[in-house]
Amino acid sequence: MALIVQKYGGTSVGTPERIEHVAEKVIKTREAGNDVVVVVSAMSGETNRLIELAKAIHSRPPARELDLLVSTGEQVTIALLGMALEKRGHAARCYTGAQVKILTDSAHSKARIQEIDAKVVTEDLKQGRIVVVAGFQGVDSTGAITTLGRGGSDTTAVALAAALKAEECQIYTDVDGVYTTDPRVCSKARRLNRITFEEMLEMASLGSKILQIRAVEFAGKYHVPLRVLSTFDEGPGTLISFEDDTMEEPLISGIAFNRDEAKLTVLNTPDRPGIAGMILGPISDANIEIDMIVQNVSKSGATDFTFTVHRNDHDRALEILQRTVEEMGEGEVYSDTKIVKLSLVGVGMRSHAGVATTMFKALASEGINIQMISTSEIKISVVVEEKYLELGVRALHSAFGLDDDDATVRVEGKEAG
Repeated sequence: MALIVQKYGGTSVGTPERIEHVAEKVIKTREAGNDVVVVVSAMSGETNRLIELAKAIHSRPPARELDLLVSTGEQVTIALLGMALEKRGHAARCYTGAQVKILTDSAHSKARIQEIDAKVVTEDLKQGRIVVVAGFQGVDSTGAITTLGRGGSDTTAVALAAALKAEECQIYTDVDGVYTTDPRVCSKARRLNRITFEEMLEMASLGSKILQIRAVEFAGKYHVPLRVLSTFDEGPGTLISFEDDTMEEPLISGIAFNRDEAKLTVLNTPDRPGIAGMILGPISDANIEIDMIVQNVSKSGATDFTFTVHRNDHDRALEILQRTVEEMGEGEVYSDTKIVKLSLVGVGMRSHAGVATTMFKALASEGINIQMISTSEIKISVVVEEKYLELGVRALHSAFGLDDDDATVRVEGKEAG
């Protein structure tokens, strides 16, 4: 008998009717001969409602009390799902994160799981019960309720799967798997049967919203196979697992994009040791995360320095940068919020040369100018004008053969795929 951990998000449990539907899916898995642990989110919109309720009382709610409040959303869902299962003749036992003893640190609203005492869950499974656990929450060493941040139910599910040594952790959502890119941007996007943890981690960090990045990190660390499936449509979904050396990997698995980028540039800055630290130090000190960095080669004693930040941090970063340049007494500051980042992701890049060339040619053929470039072992990212987002994604999707299941891609005179 295999143990399956299933997680259902807010949309999946958004109404009583949908909770009834989830109960049917859980029972189907149970009747197939599996032990089942179910992790659920709050009903769609409930967490936002609770936050607004808090703000109606206090403009800046204390983090400890806010966690106590928003954690009740999942408590409602587990109770309702437990009732739906019992109504259908299946014994169920429901637990909050604190009752399962999901021990976290004390960083309210963004707590990290430290340990799980799964004895109570294991005992219930031995008694033939279906166990339903509230996602998104835990408890710290003082007994205070904590929450794991947006999307934290994914992390709860993966952590429980790791603690219980589950056969698979299934993430049910409103899409039927991981796609080569966003189908709303490229109509020819395809569902992937399989993707590696490395690729999924890159795609999550580059803007894909399907899985919380911490959940993917956790699954990779503890070797928990993940599968993304649709709550509403039957299908095999997408399996996220480790790279299989016995299989031929696709050259490119997906194209991610991020609209939330802003670019800042300092022109004619002094080219001397330590200048990068002088420019970026105050930005980092303000807790602003820096993404891509480019510095031009200097021949005249002056250089240009460009970096990107999240668009929400643009105004603050610009103010800090202007102050820094004034203190240096040299340089001119420019910024641009109308940019996007396009990224190719694929473990197949490791064994194929010419991916960057194919990417650059595909964008050039559409008249799309590249402003910045960043690479890693399995990723190439470029910054382009925001107006070219959809055109760029479609051009790359076609150039790398992602439009068709069996397409062959020609990379620098060599065939791949």
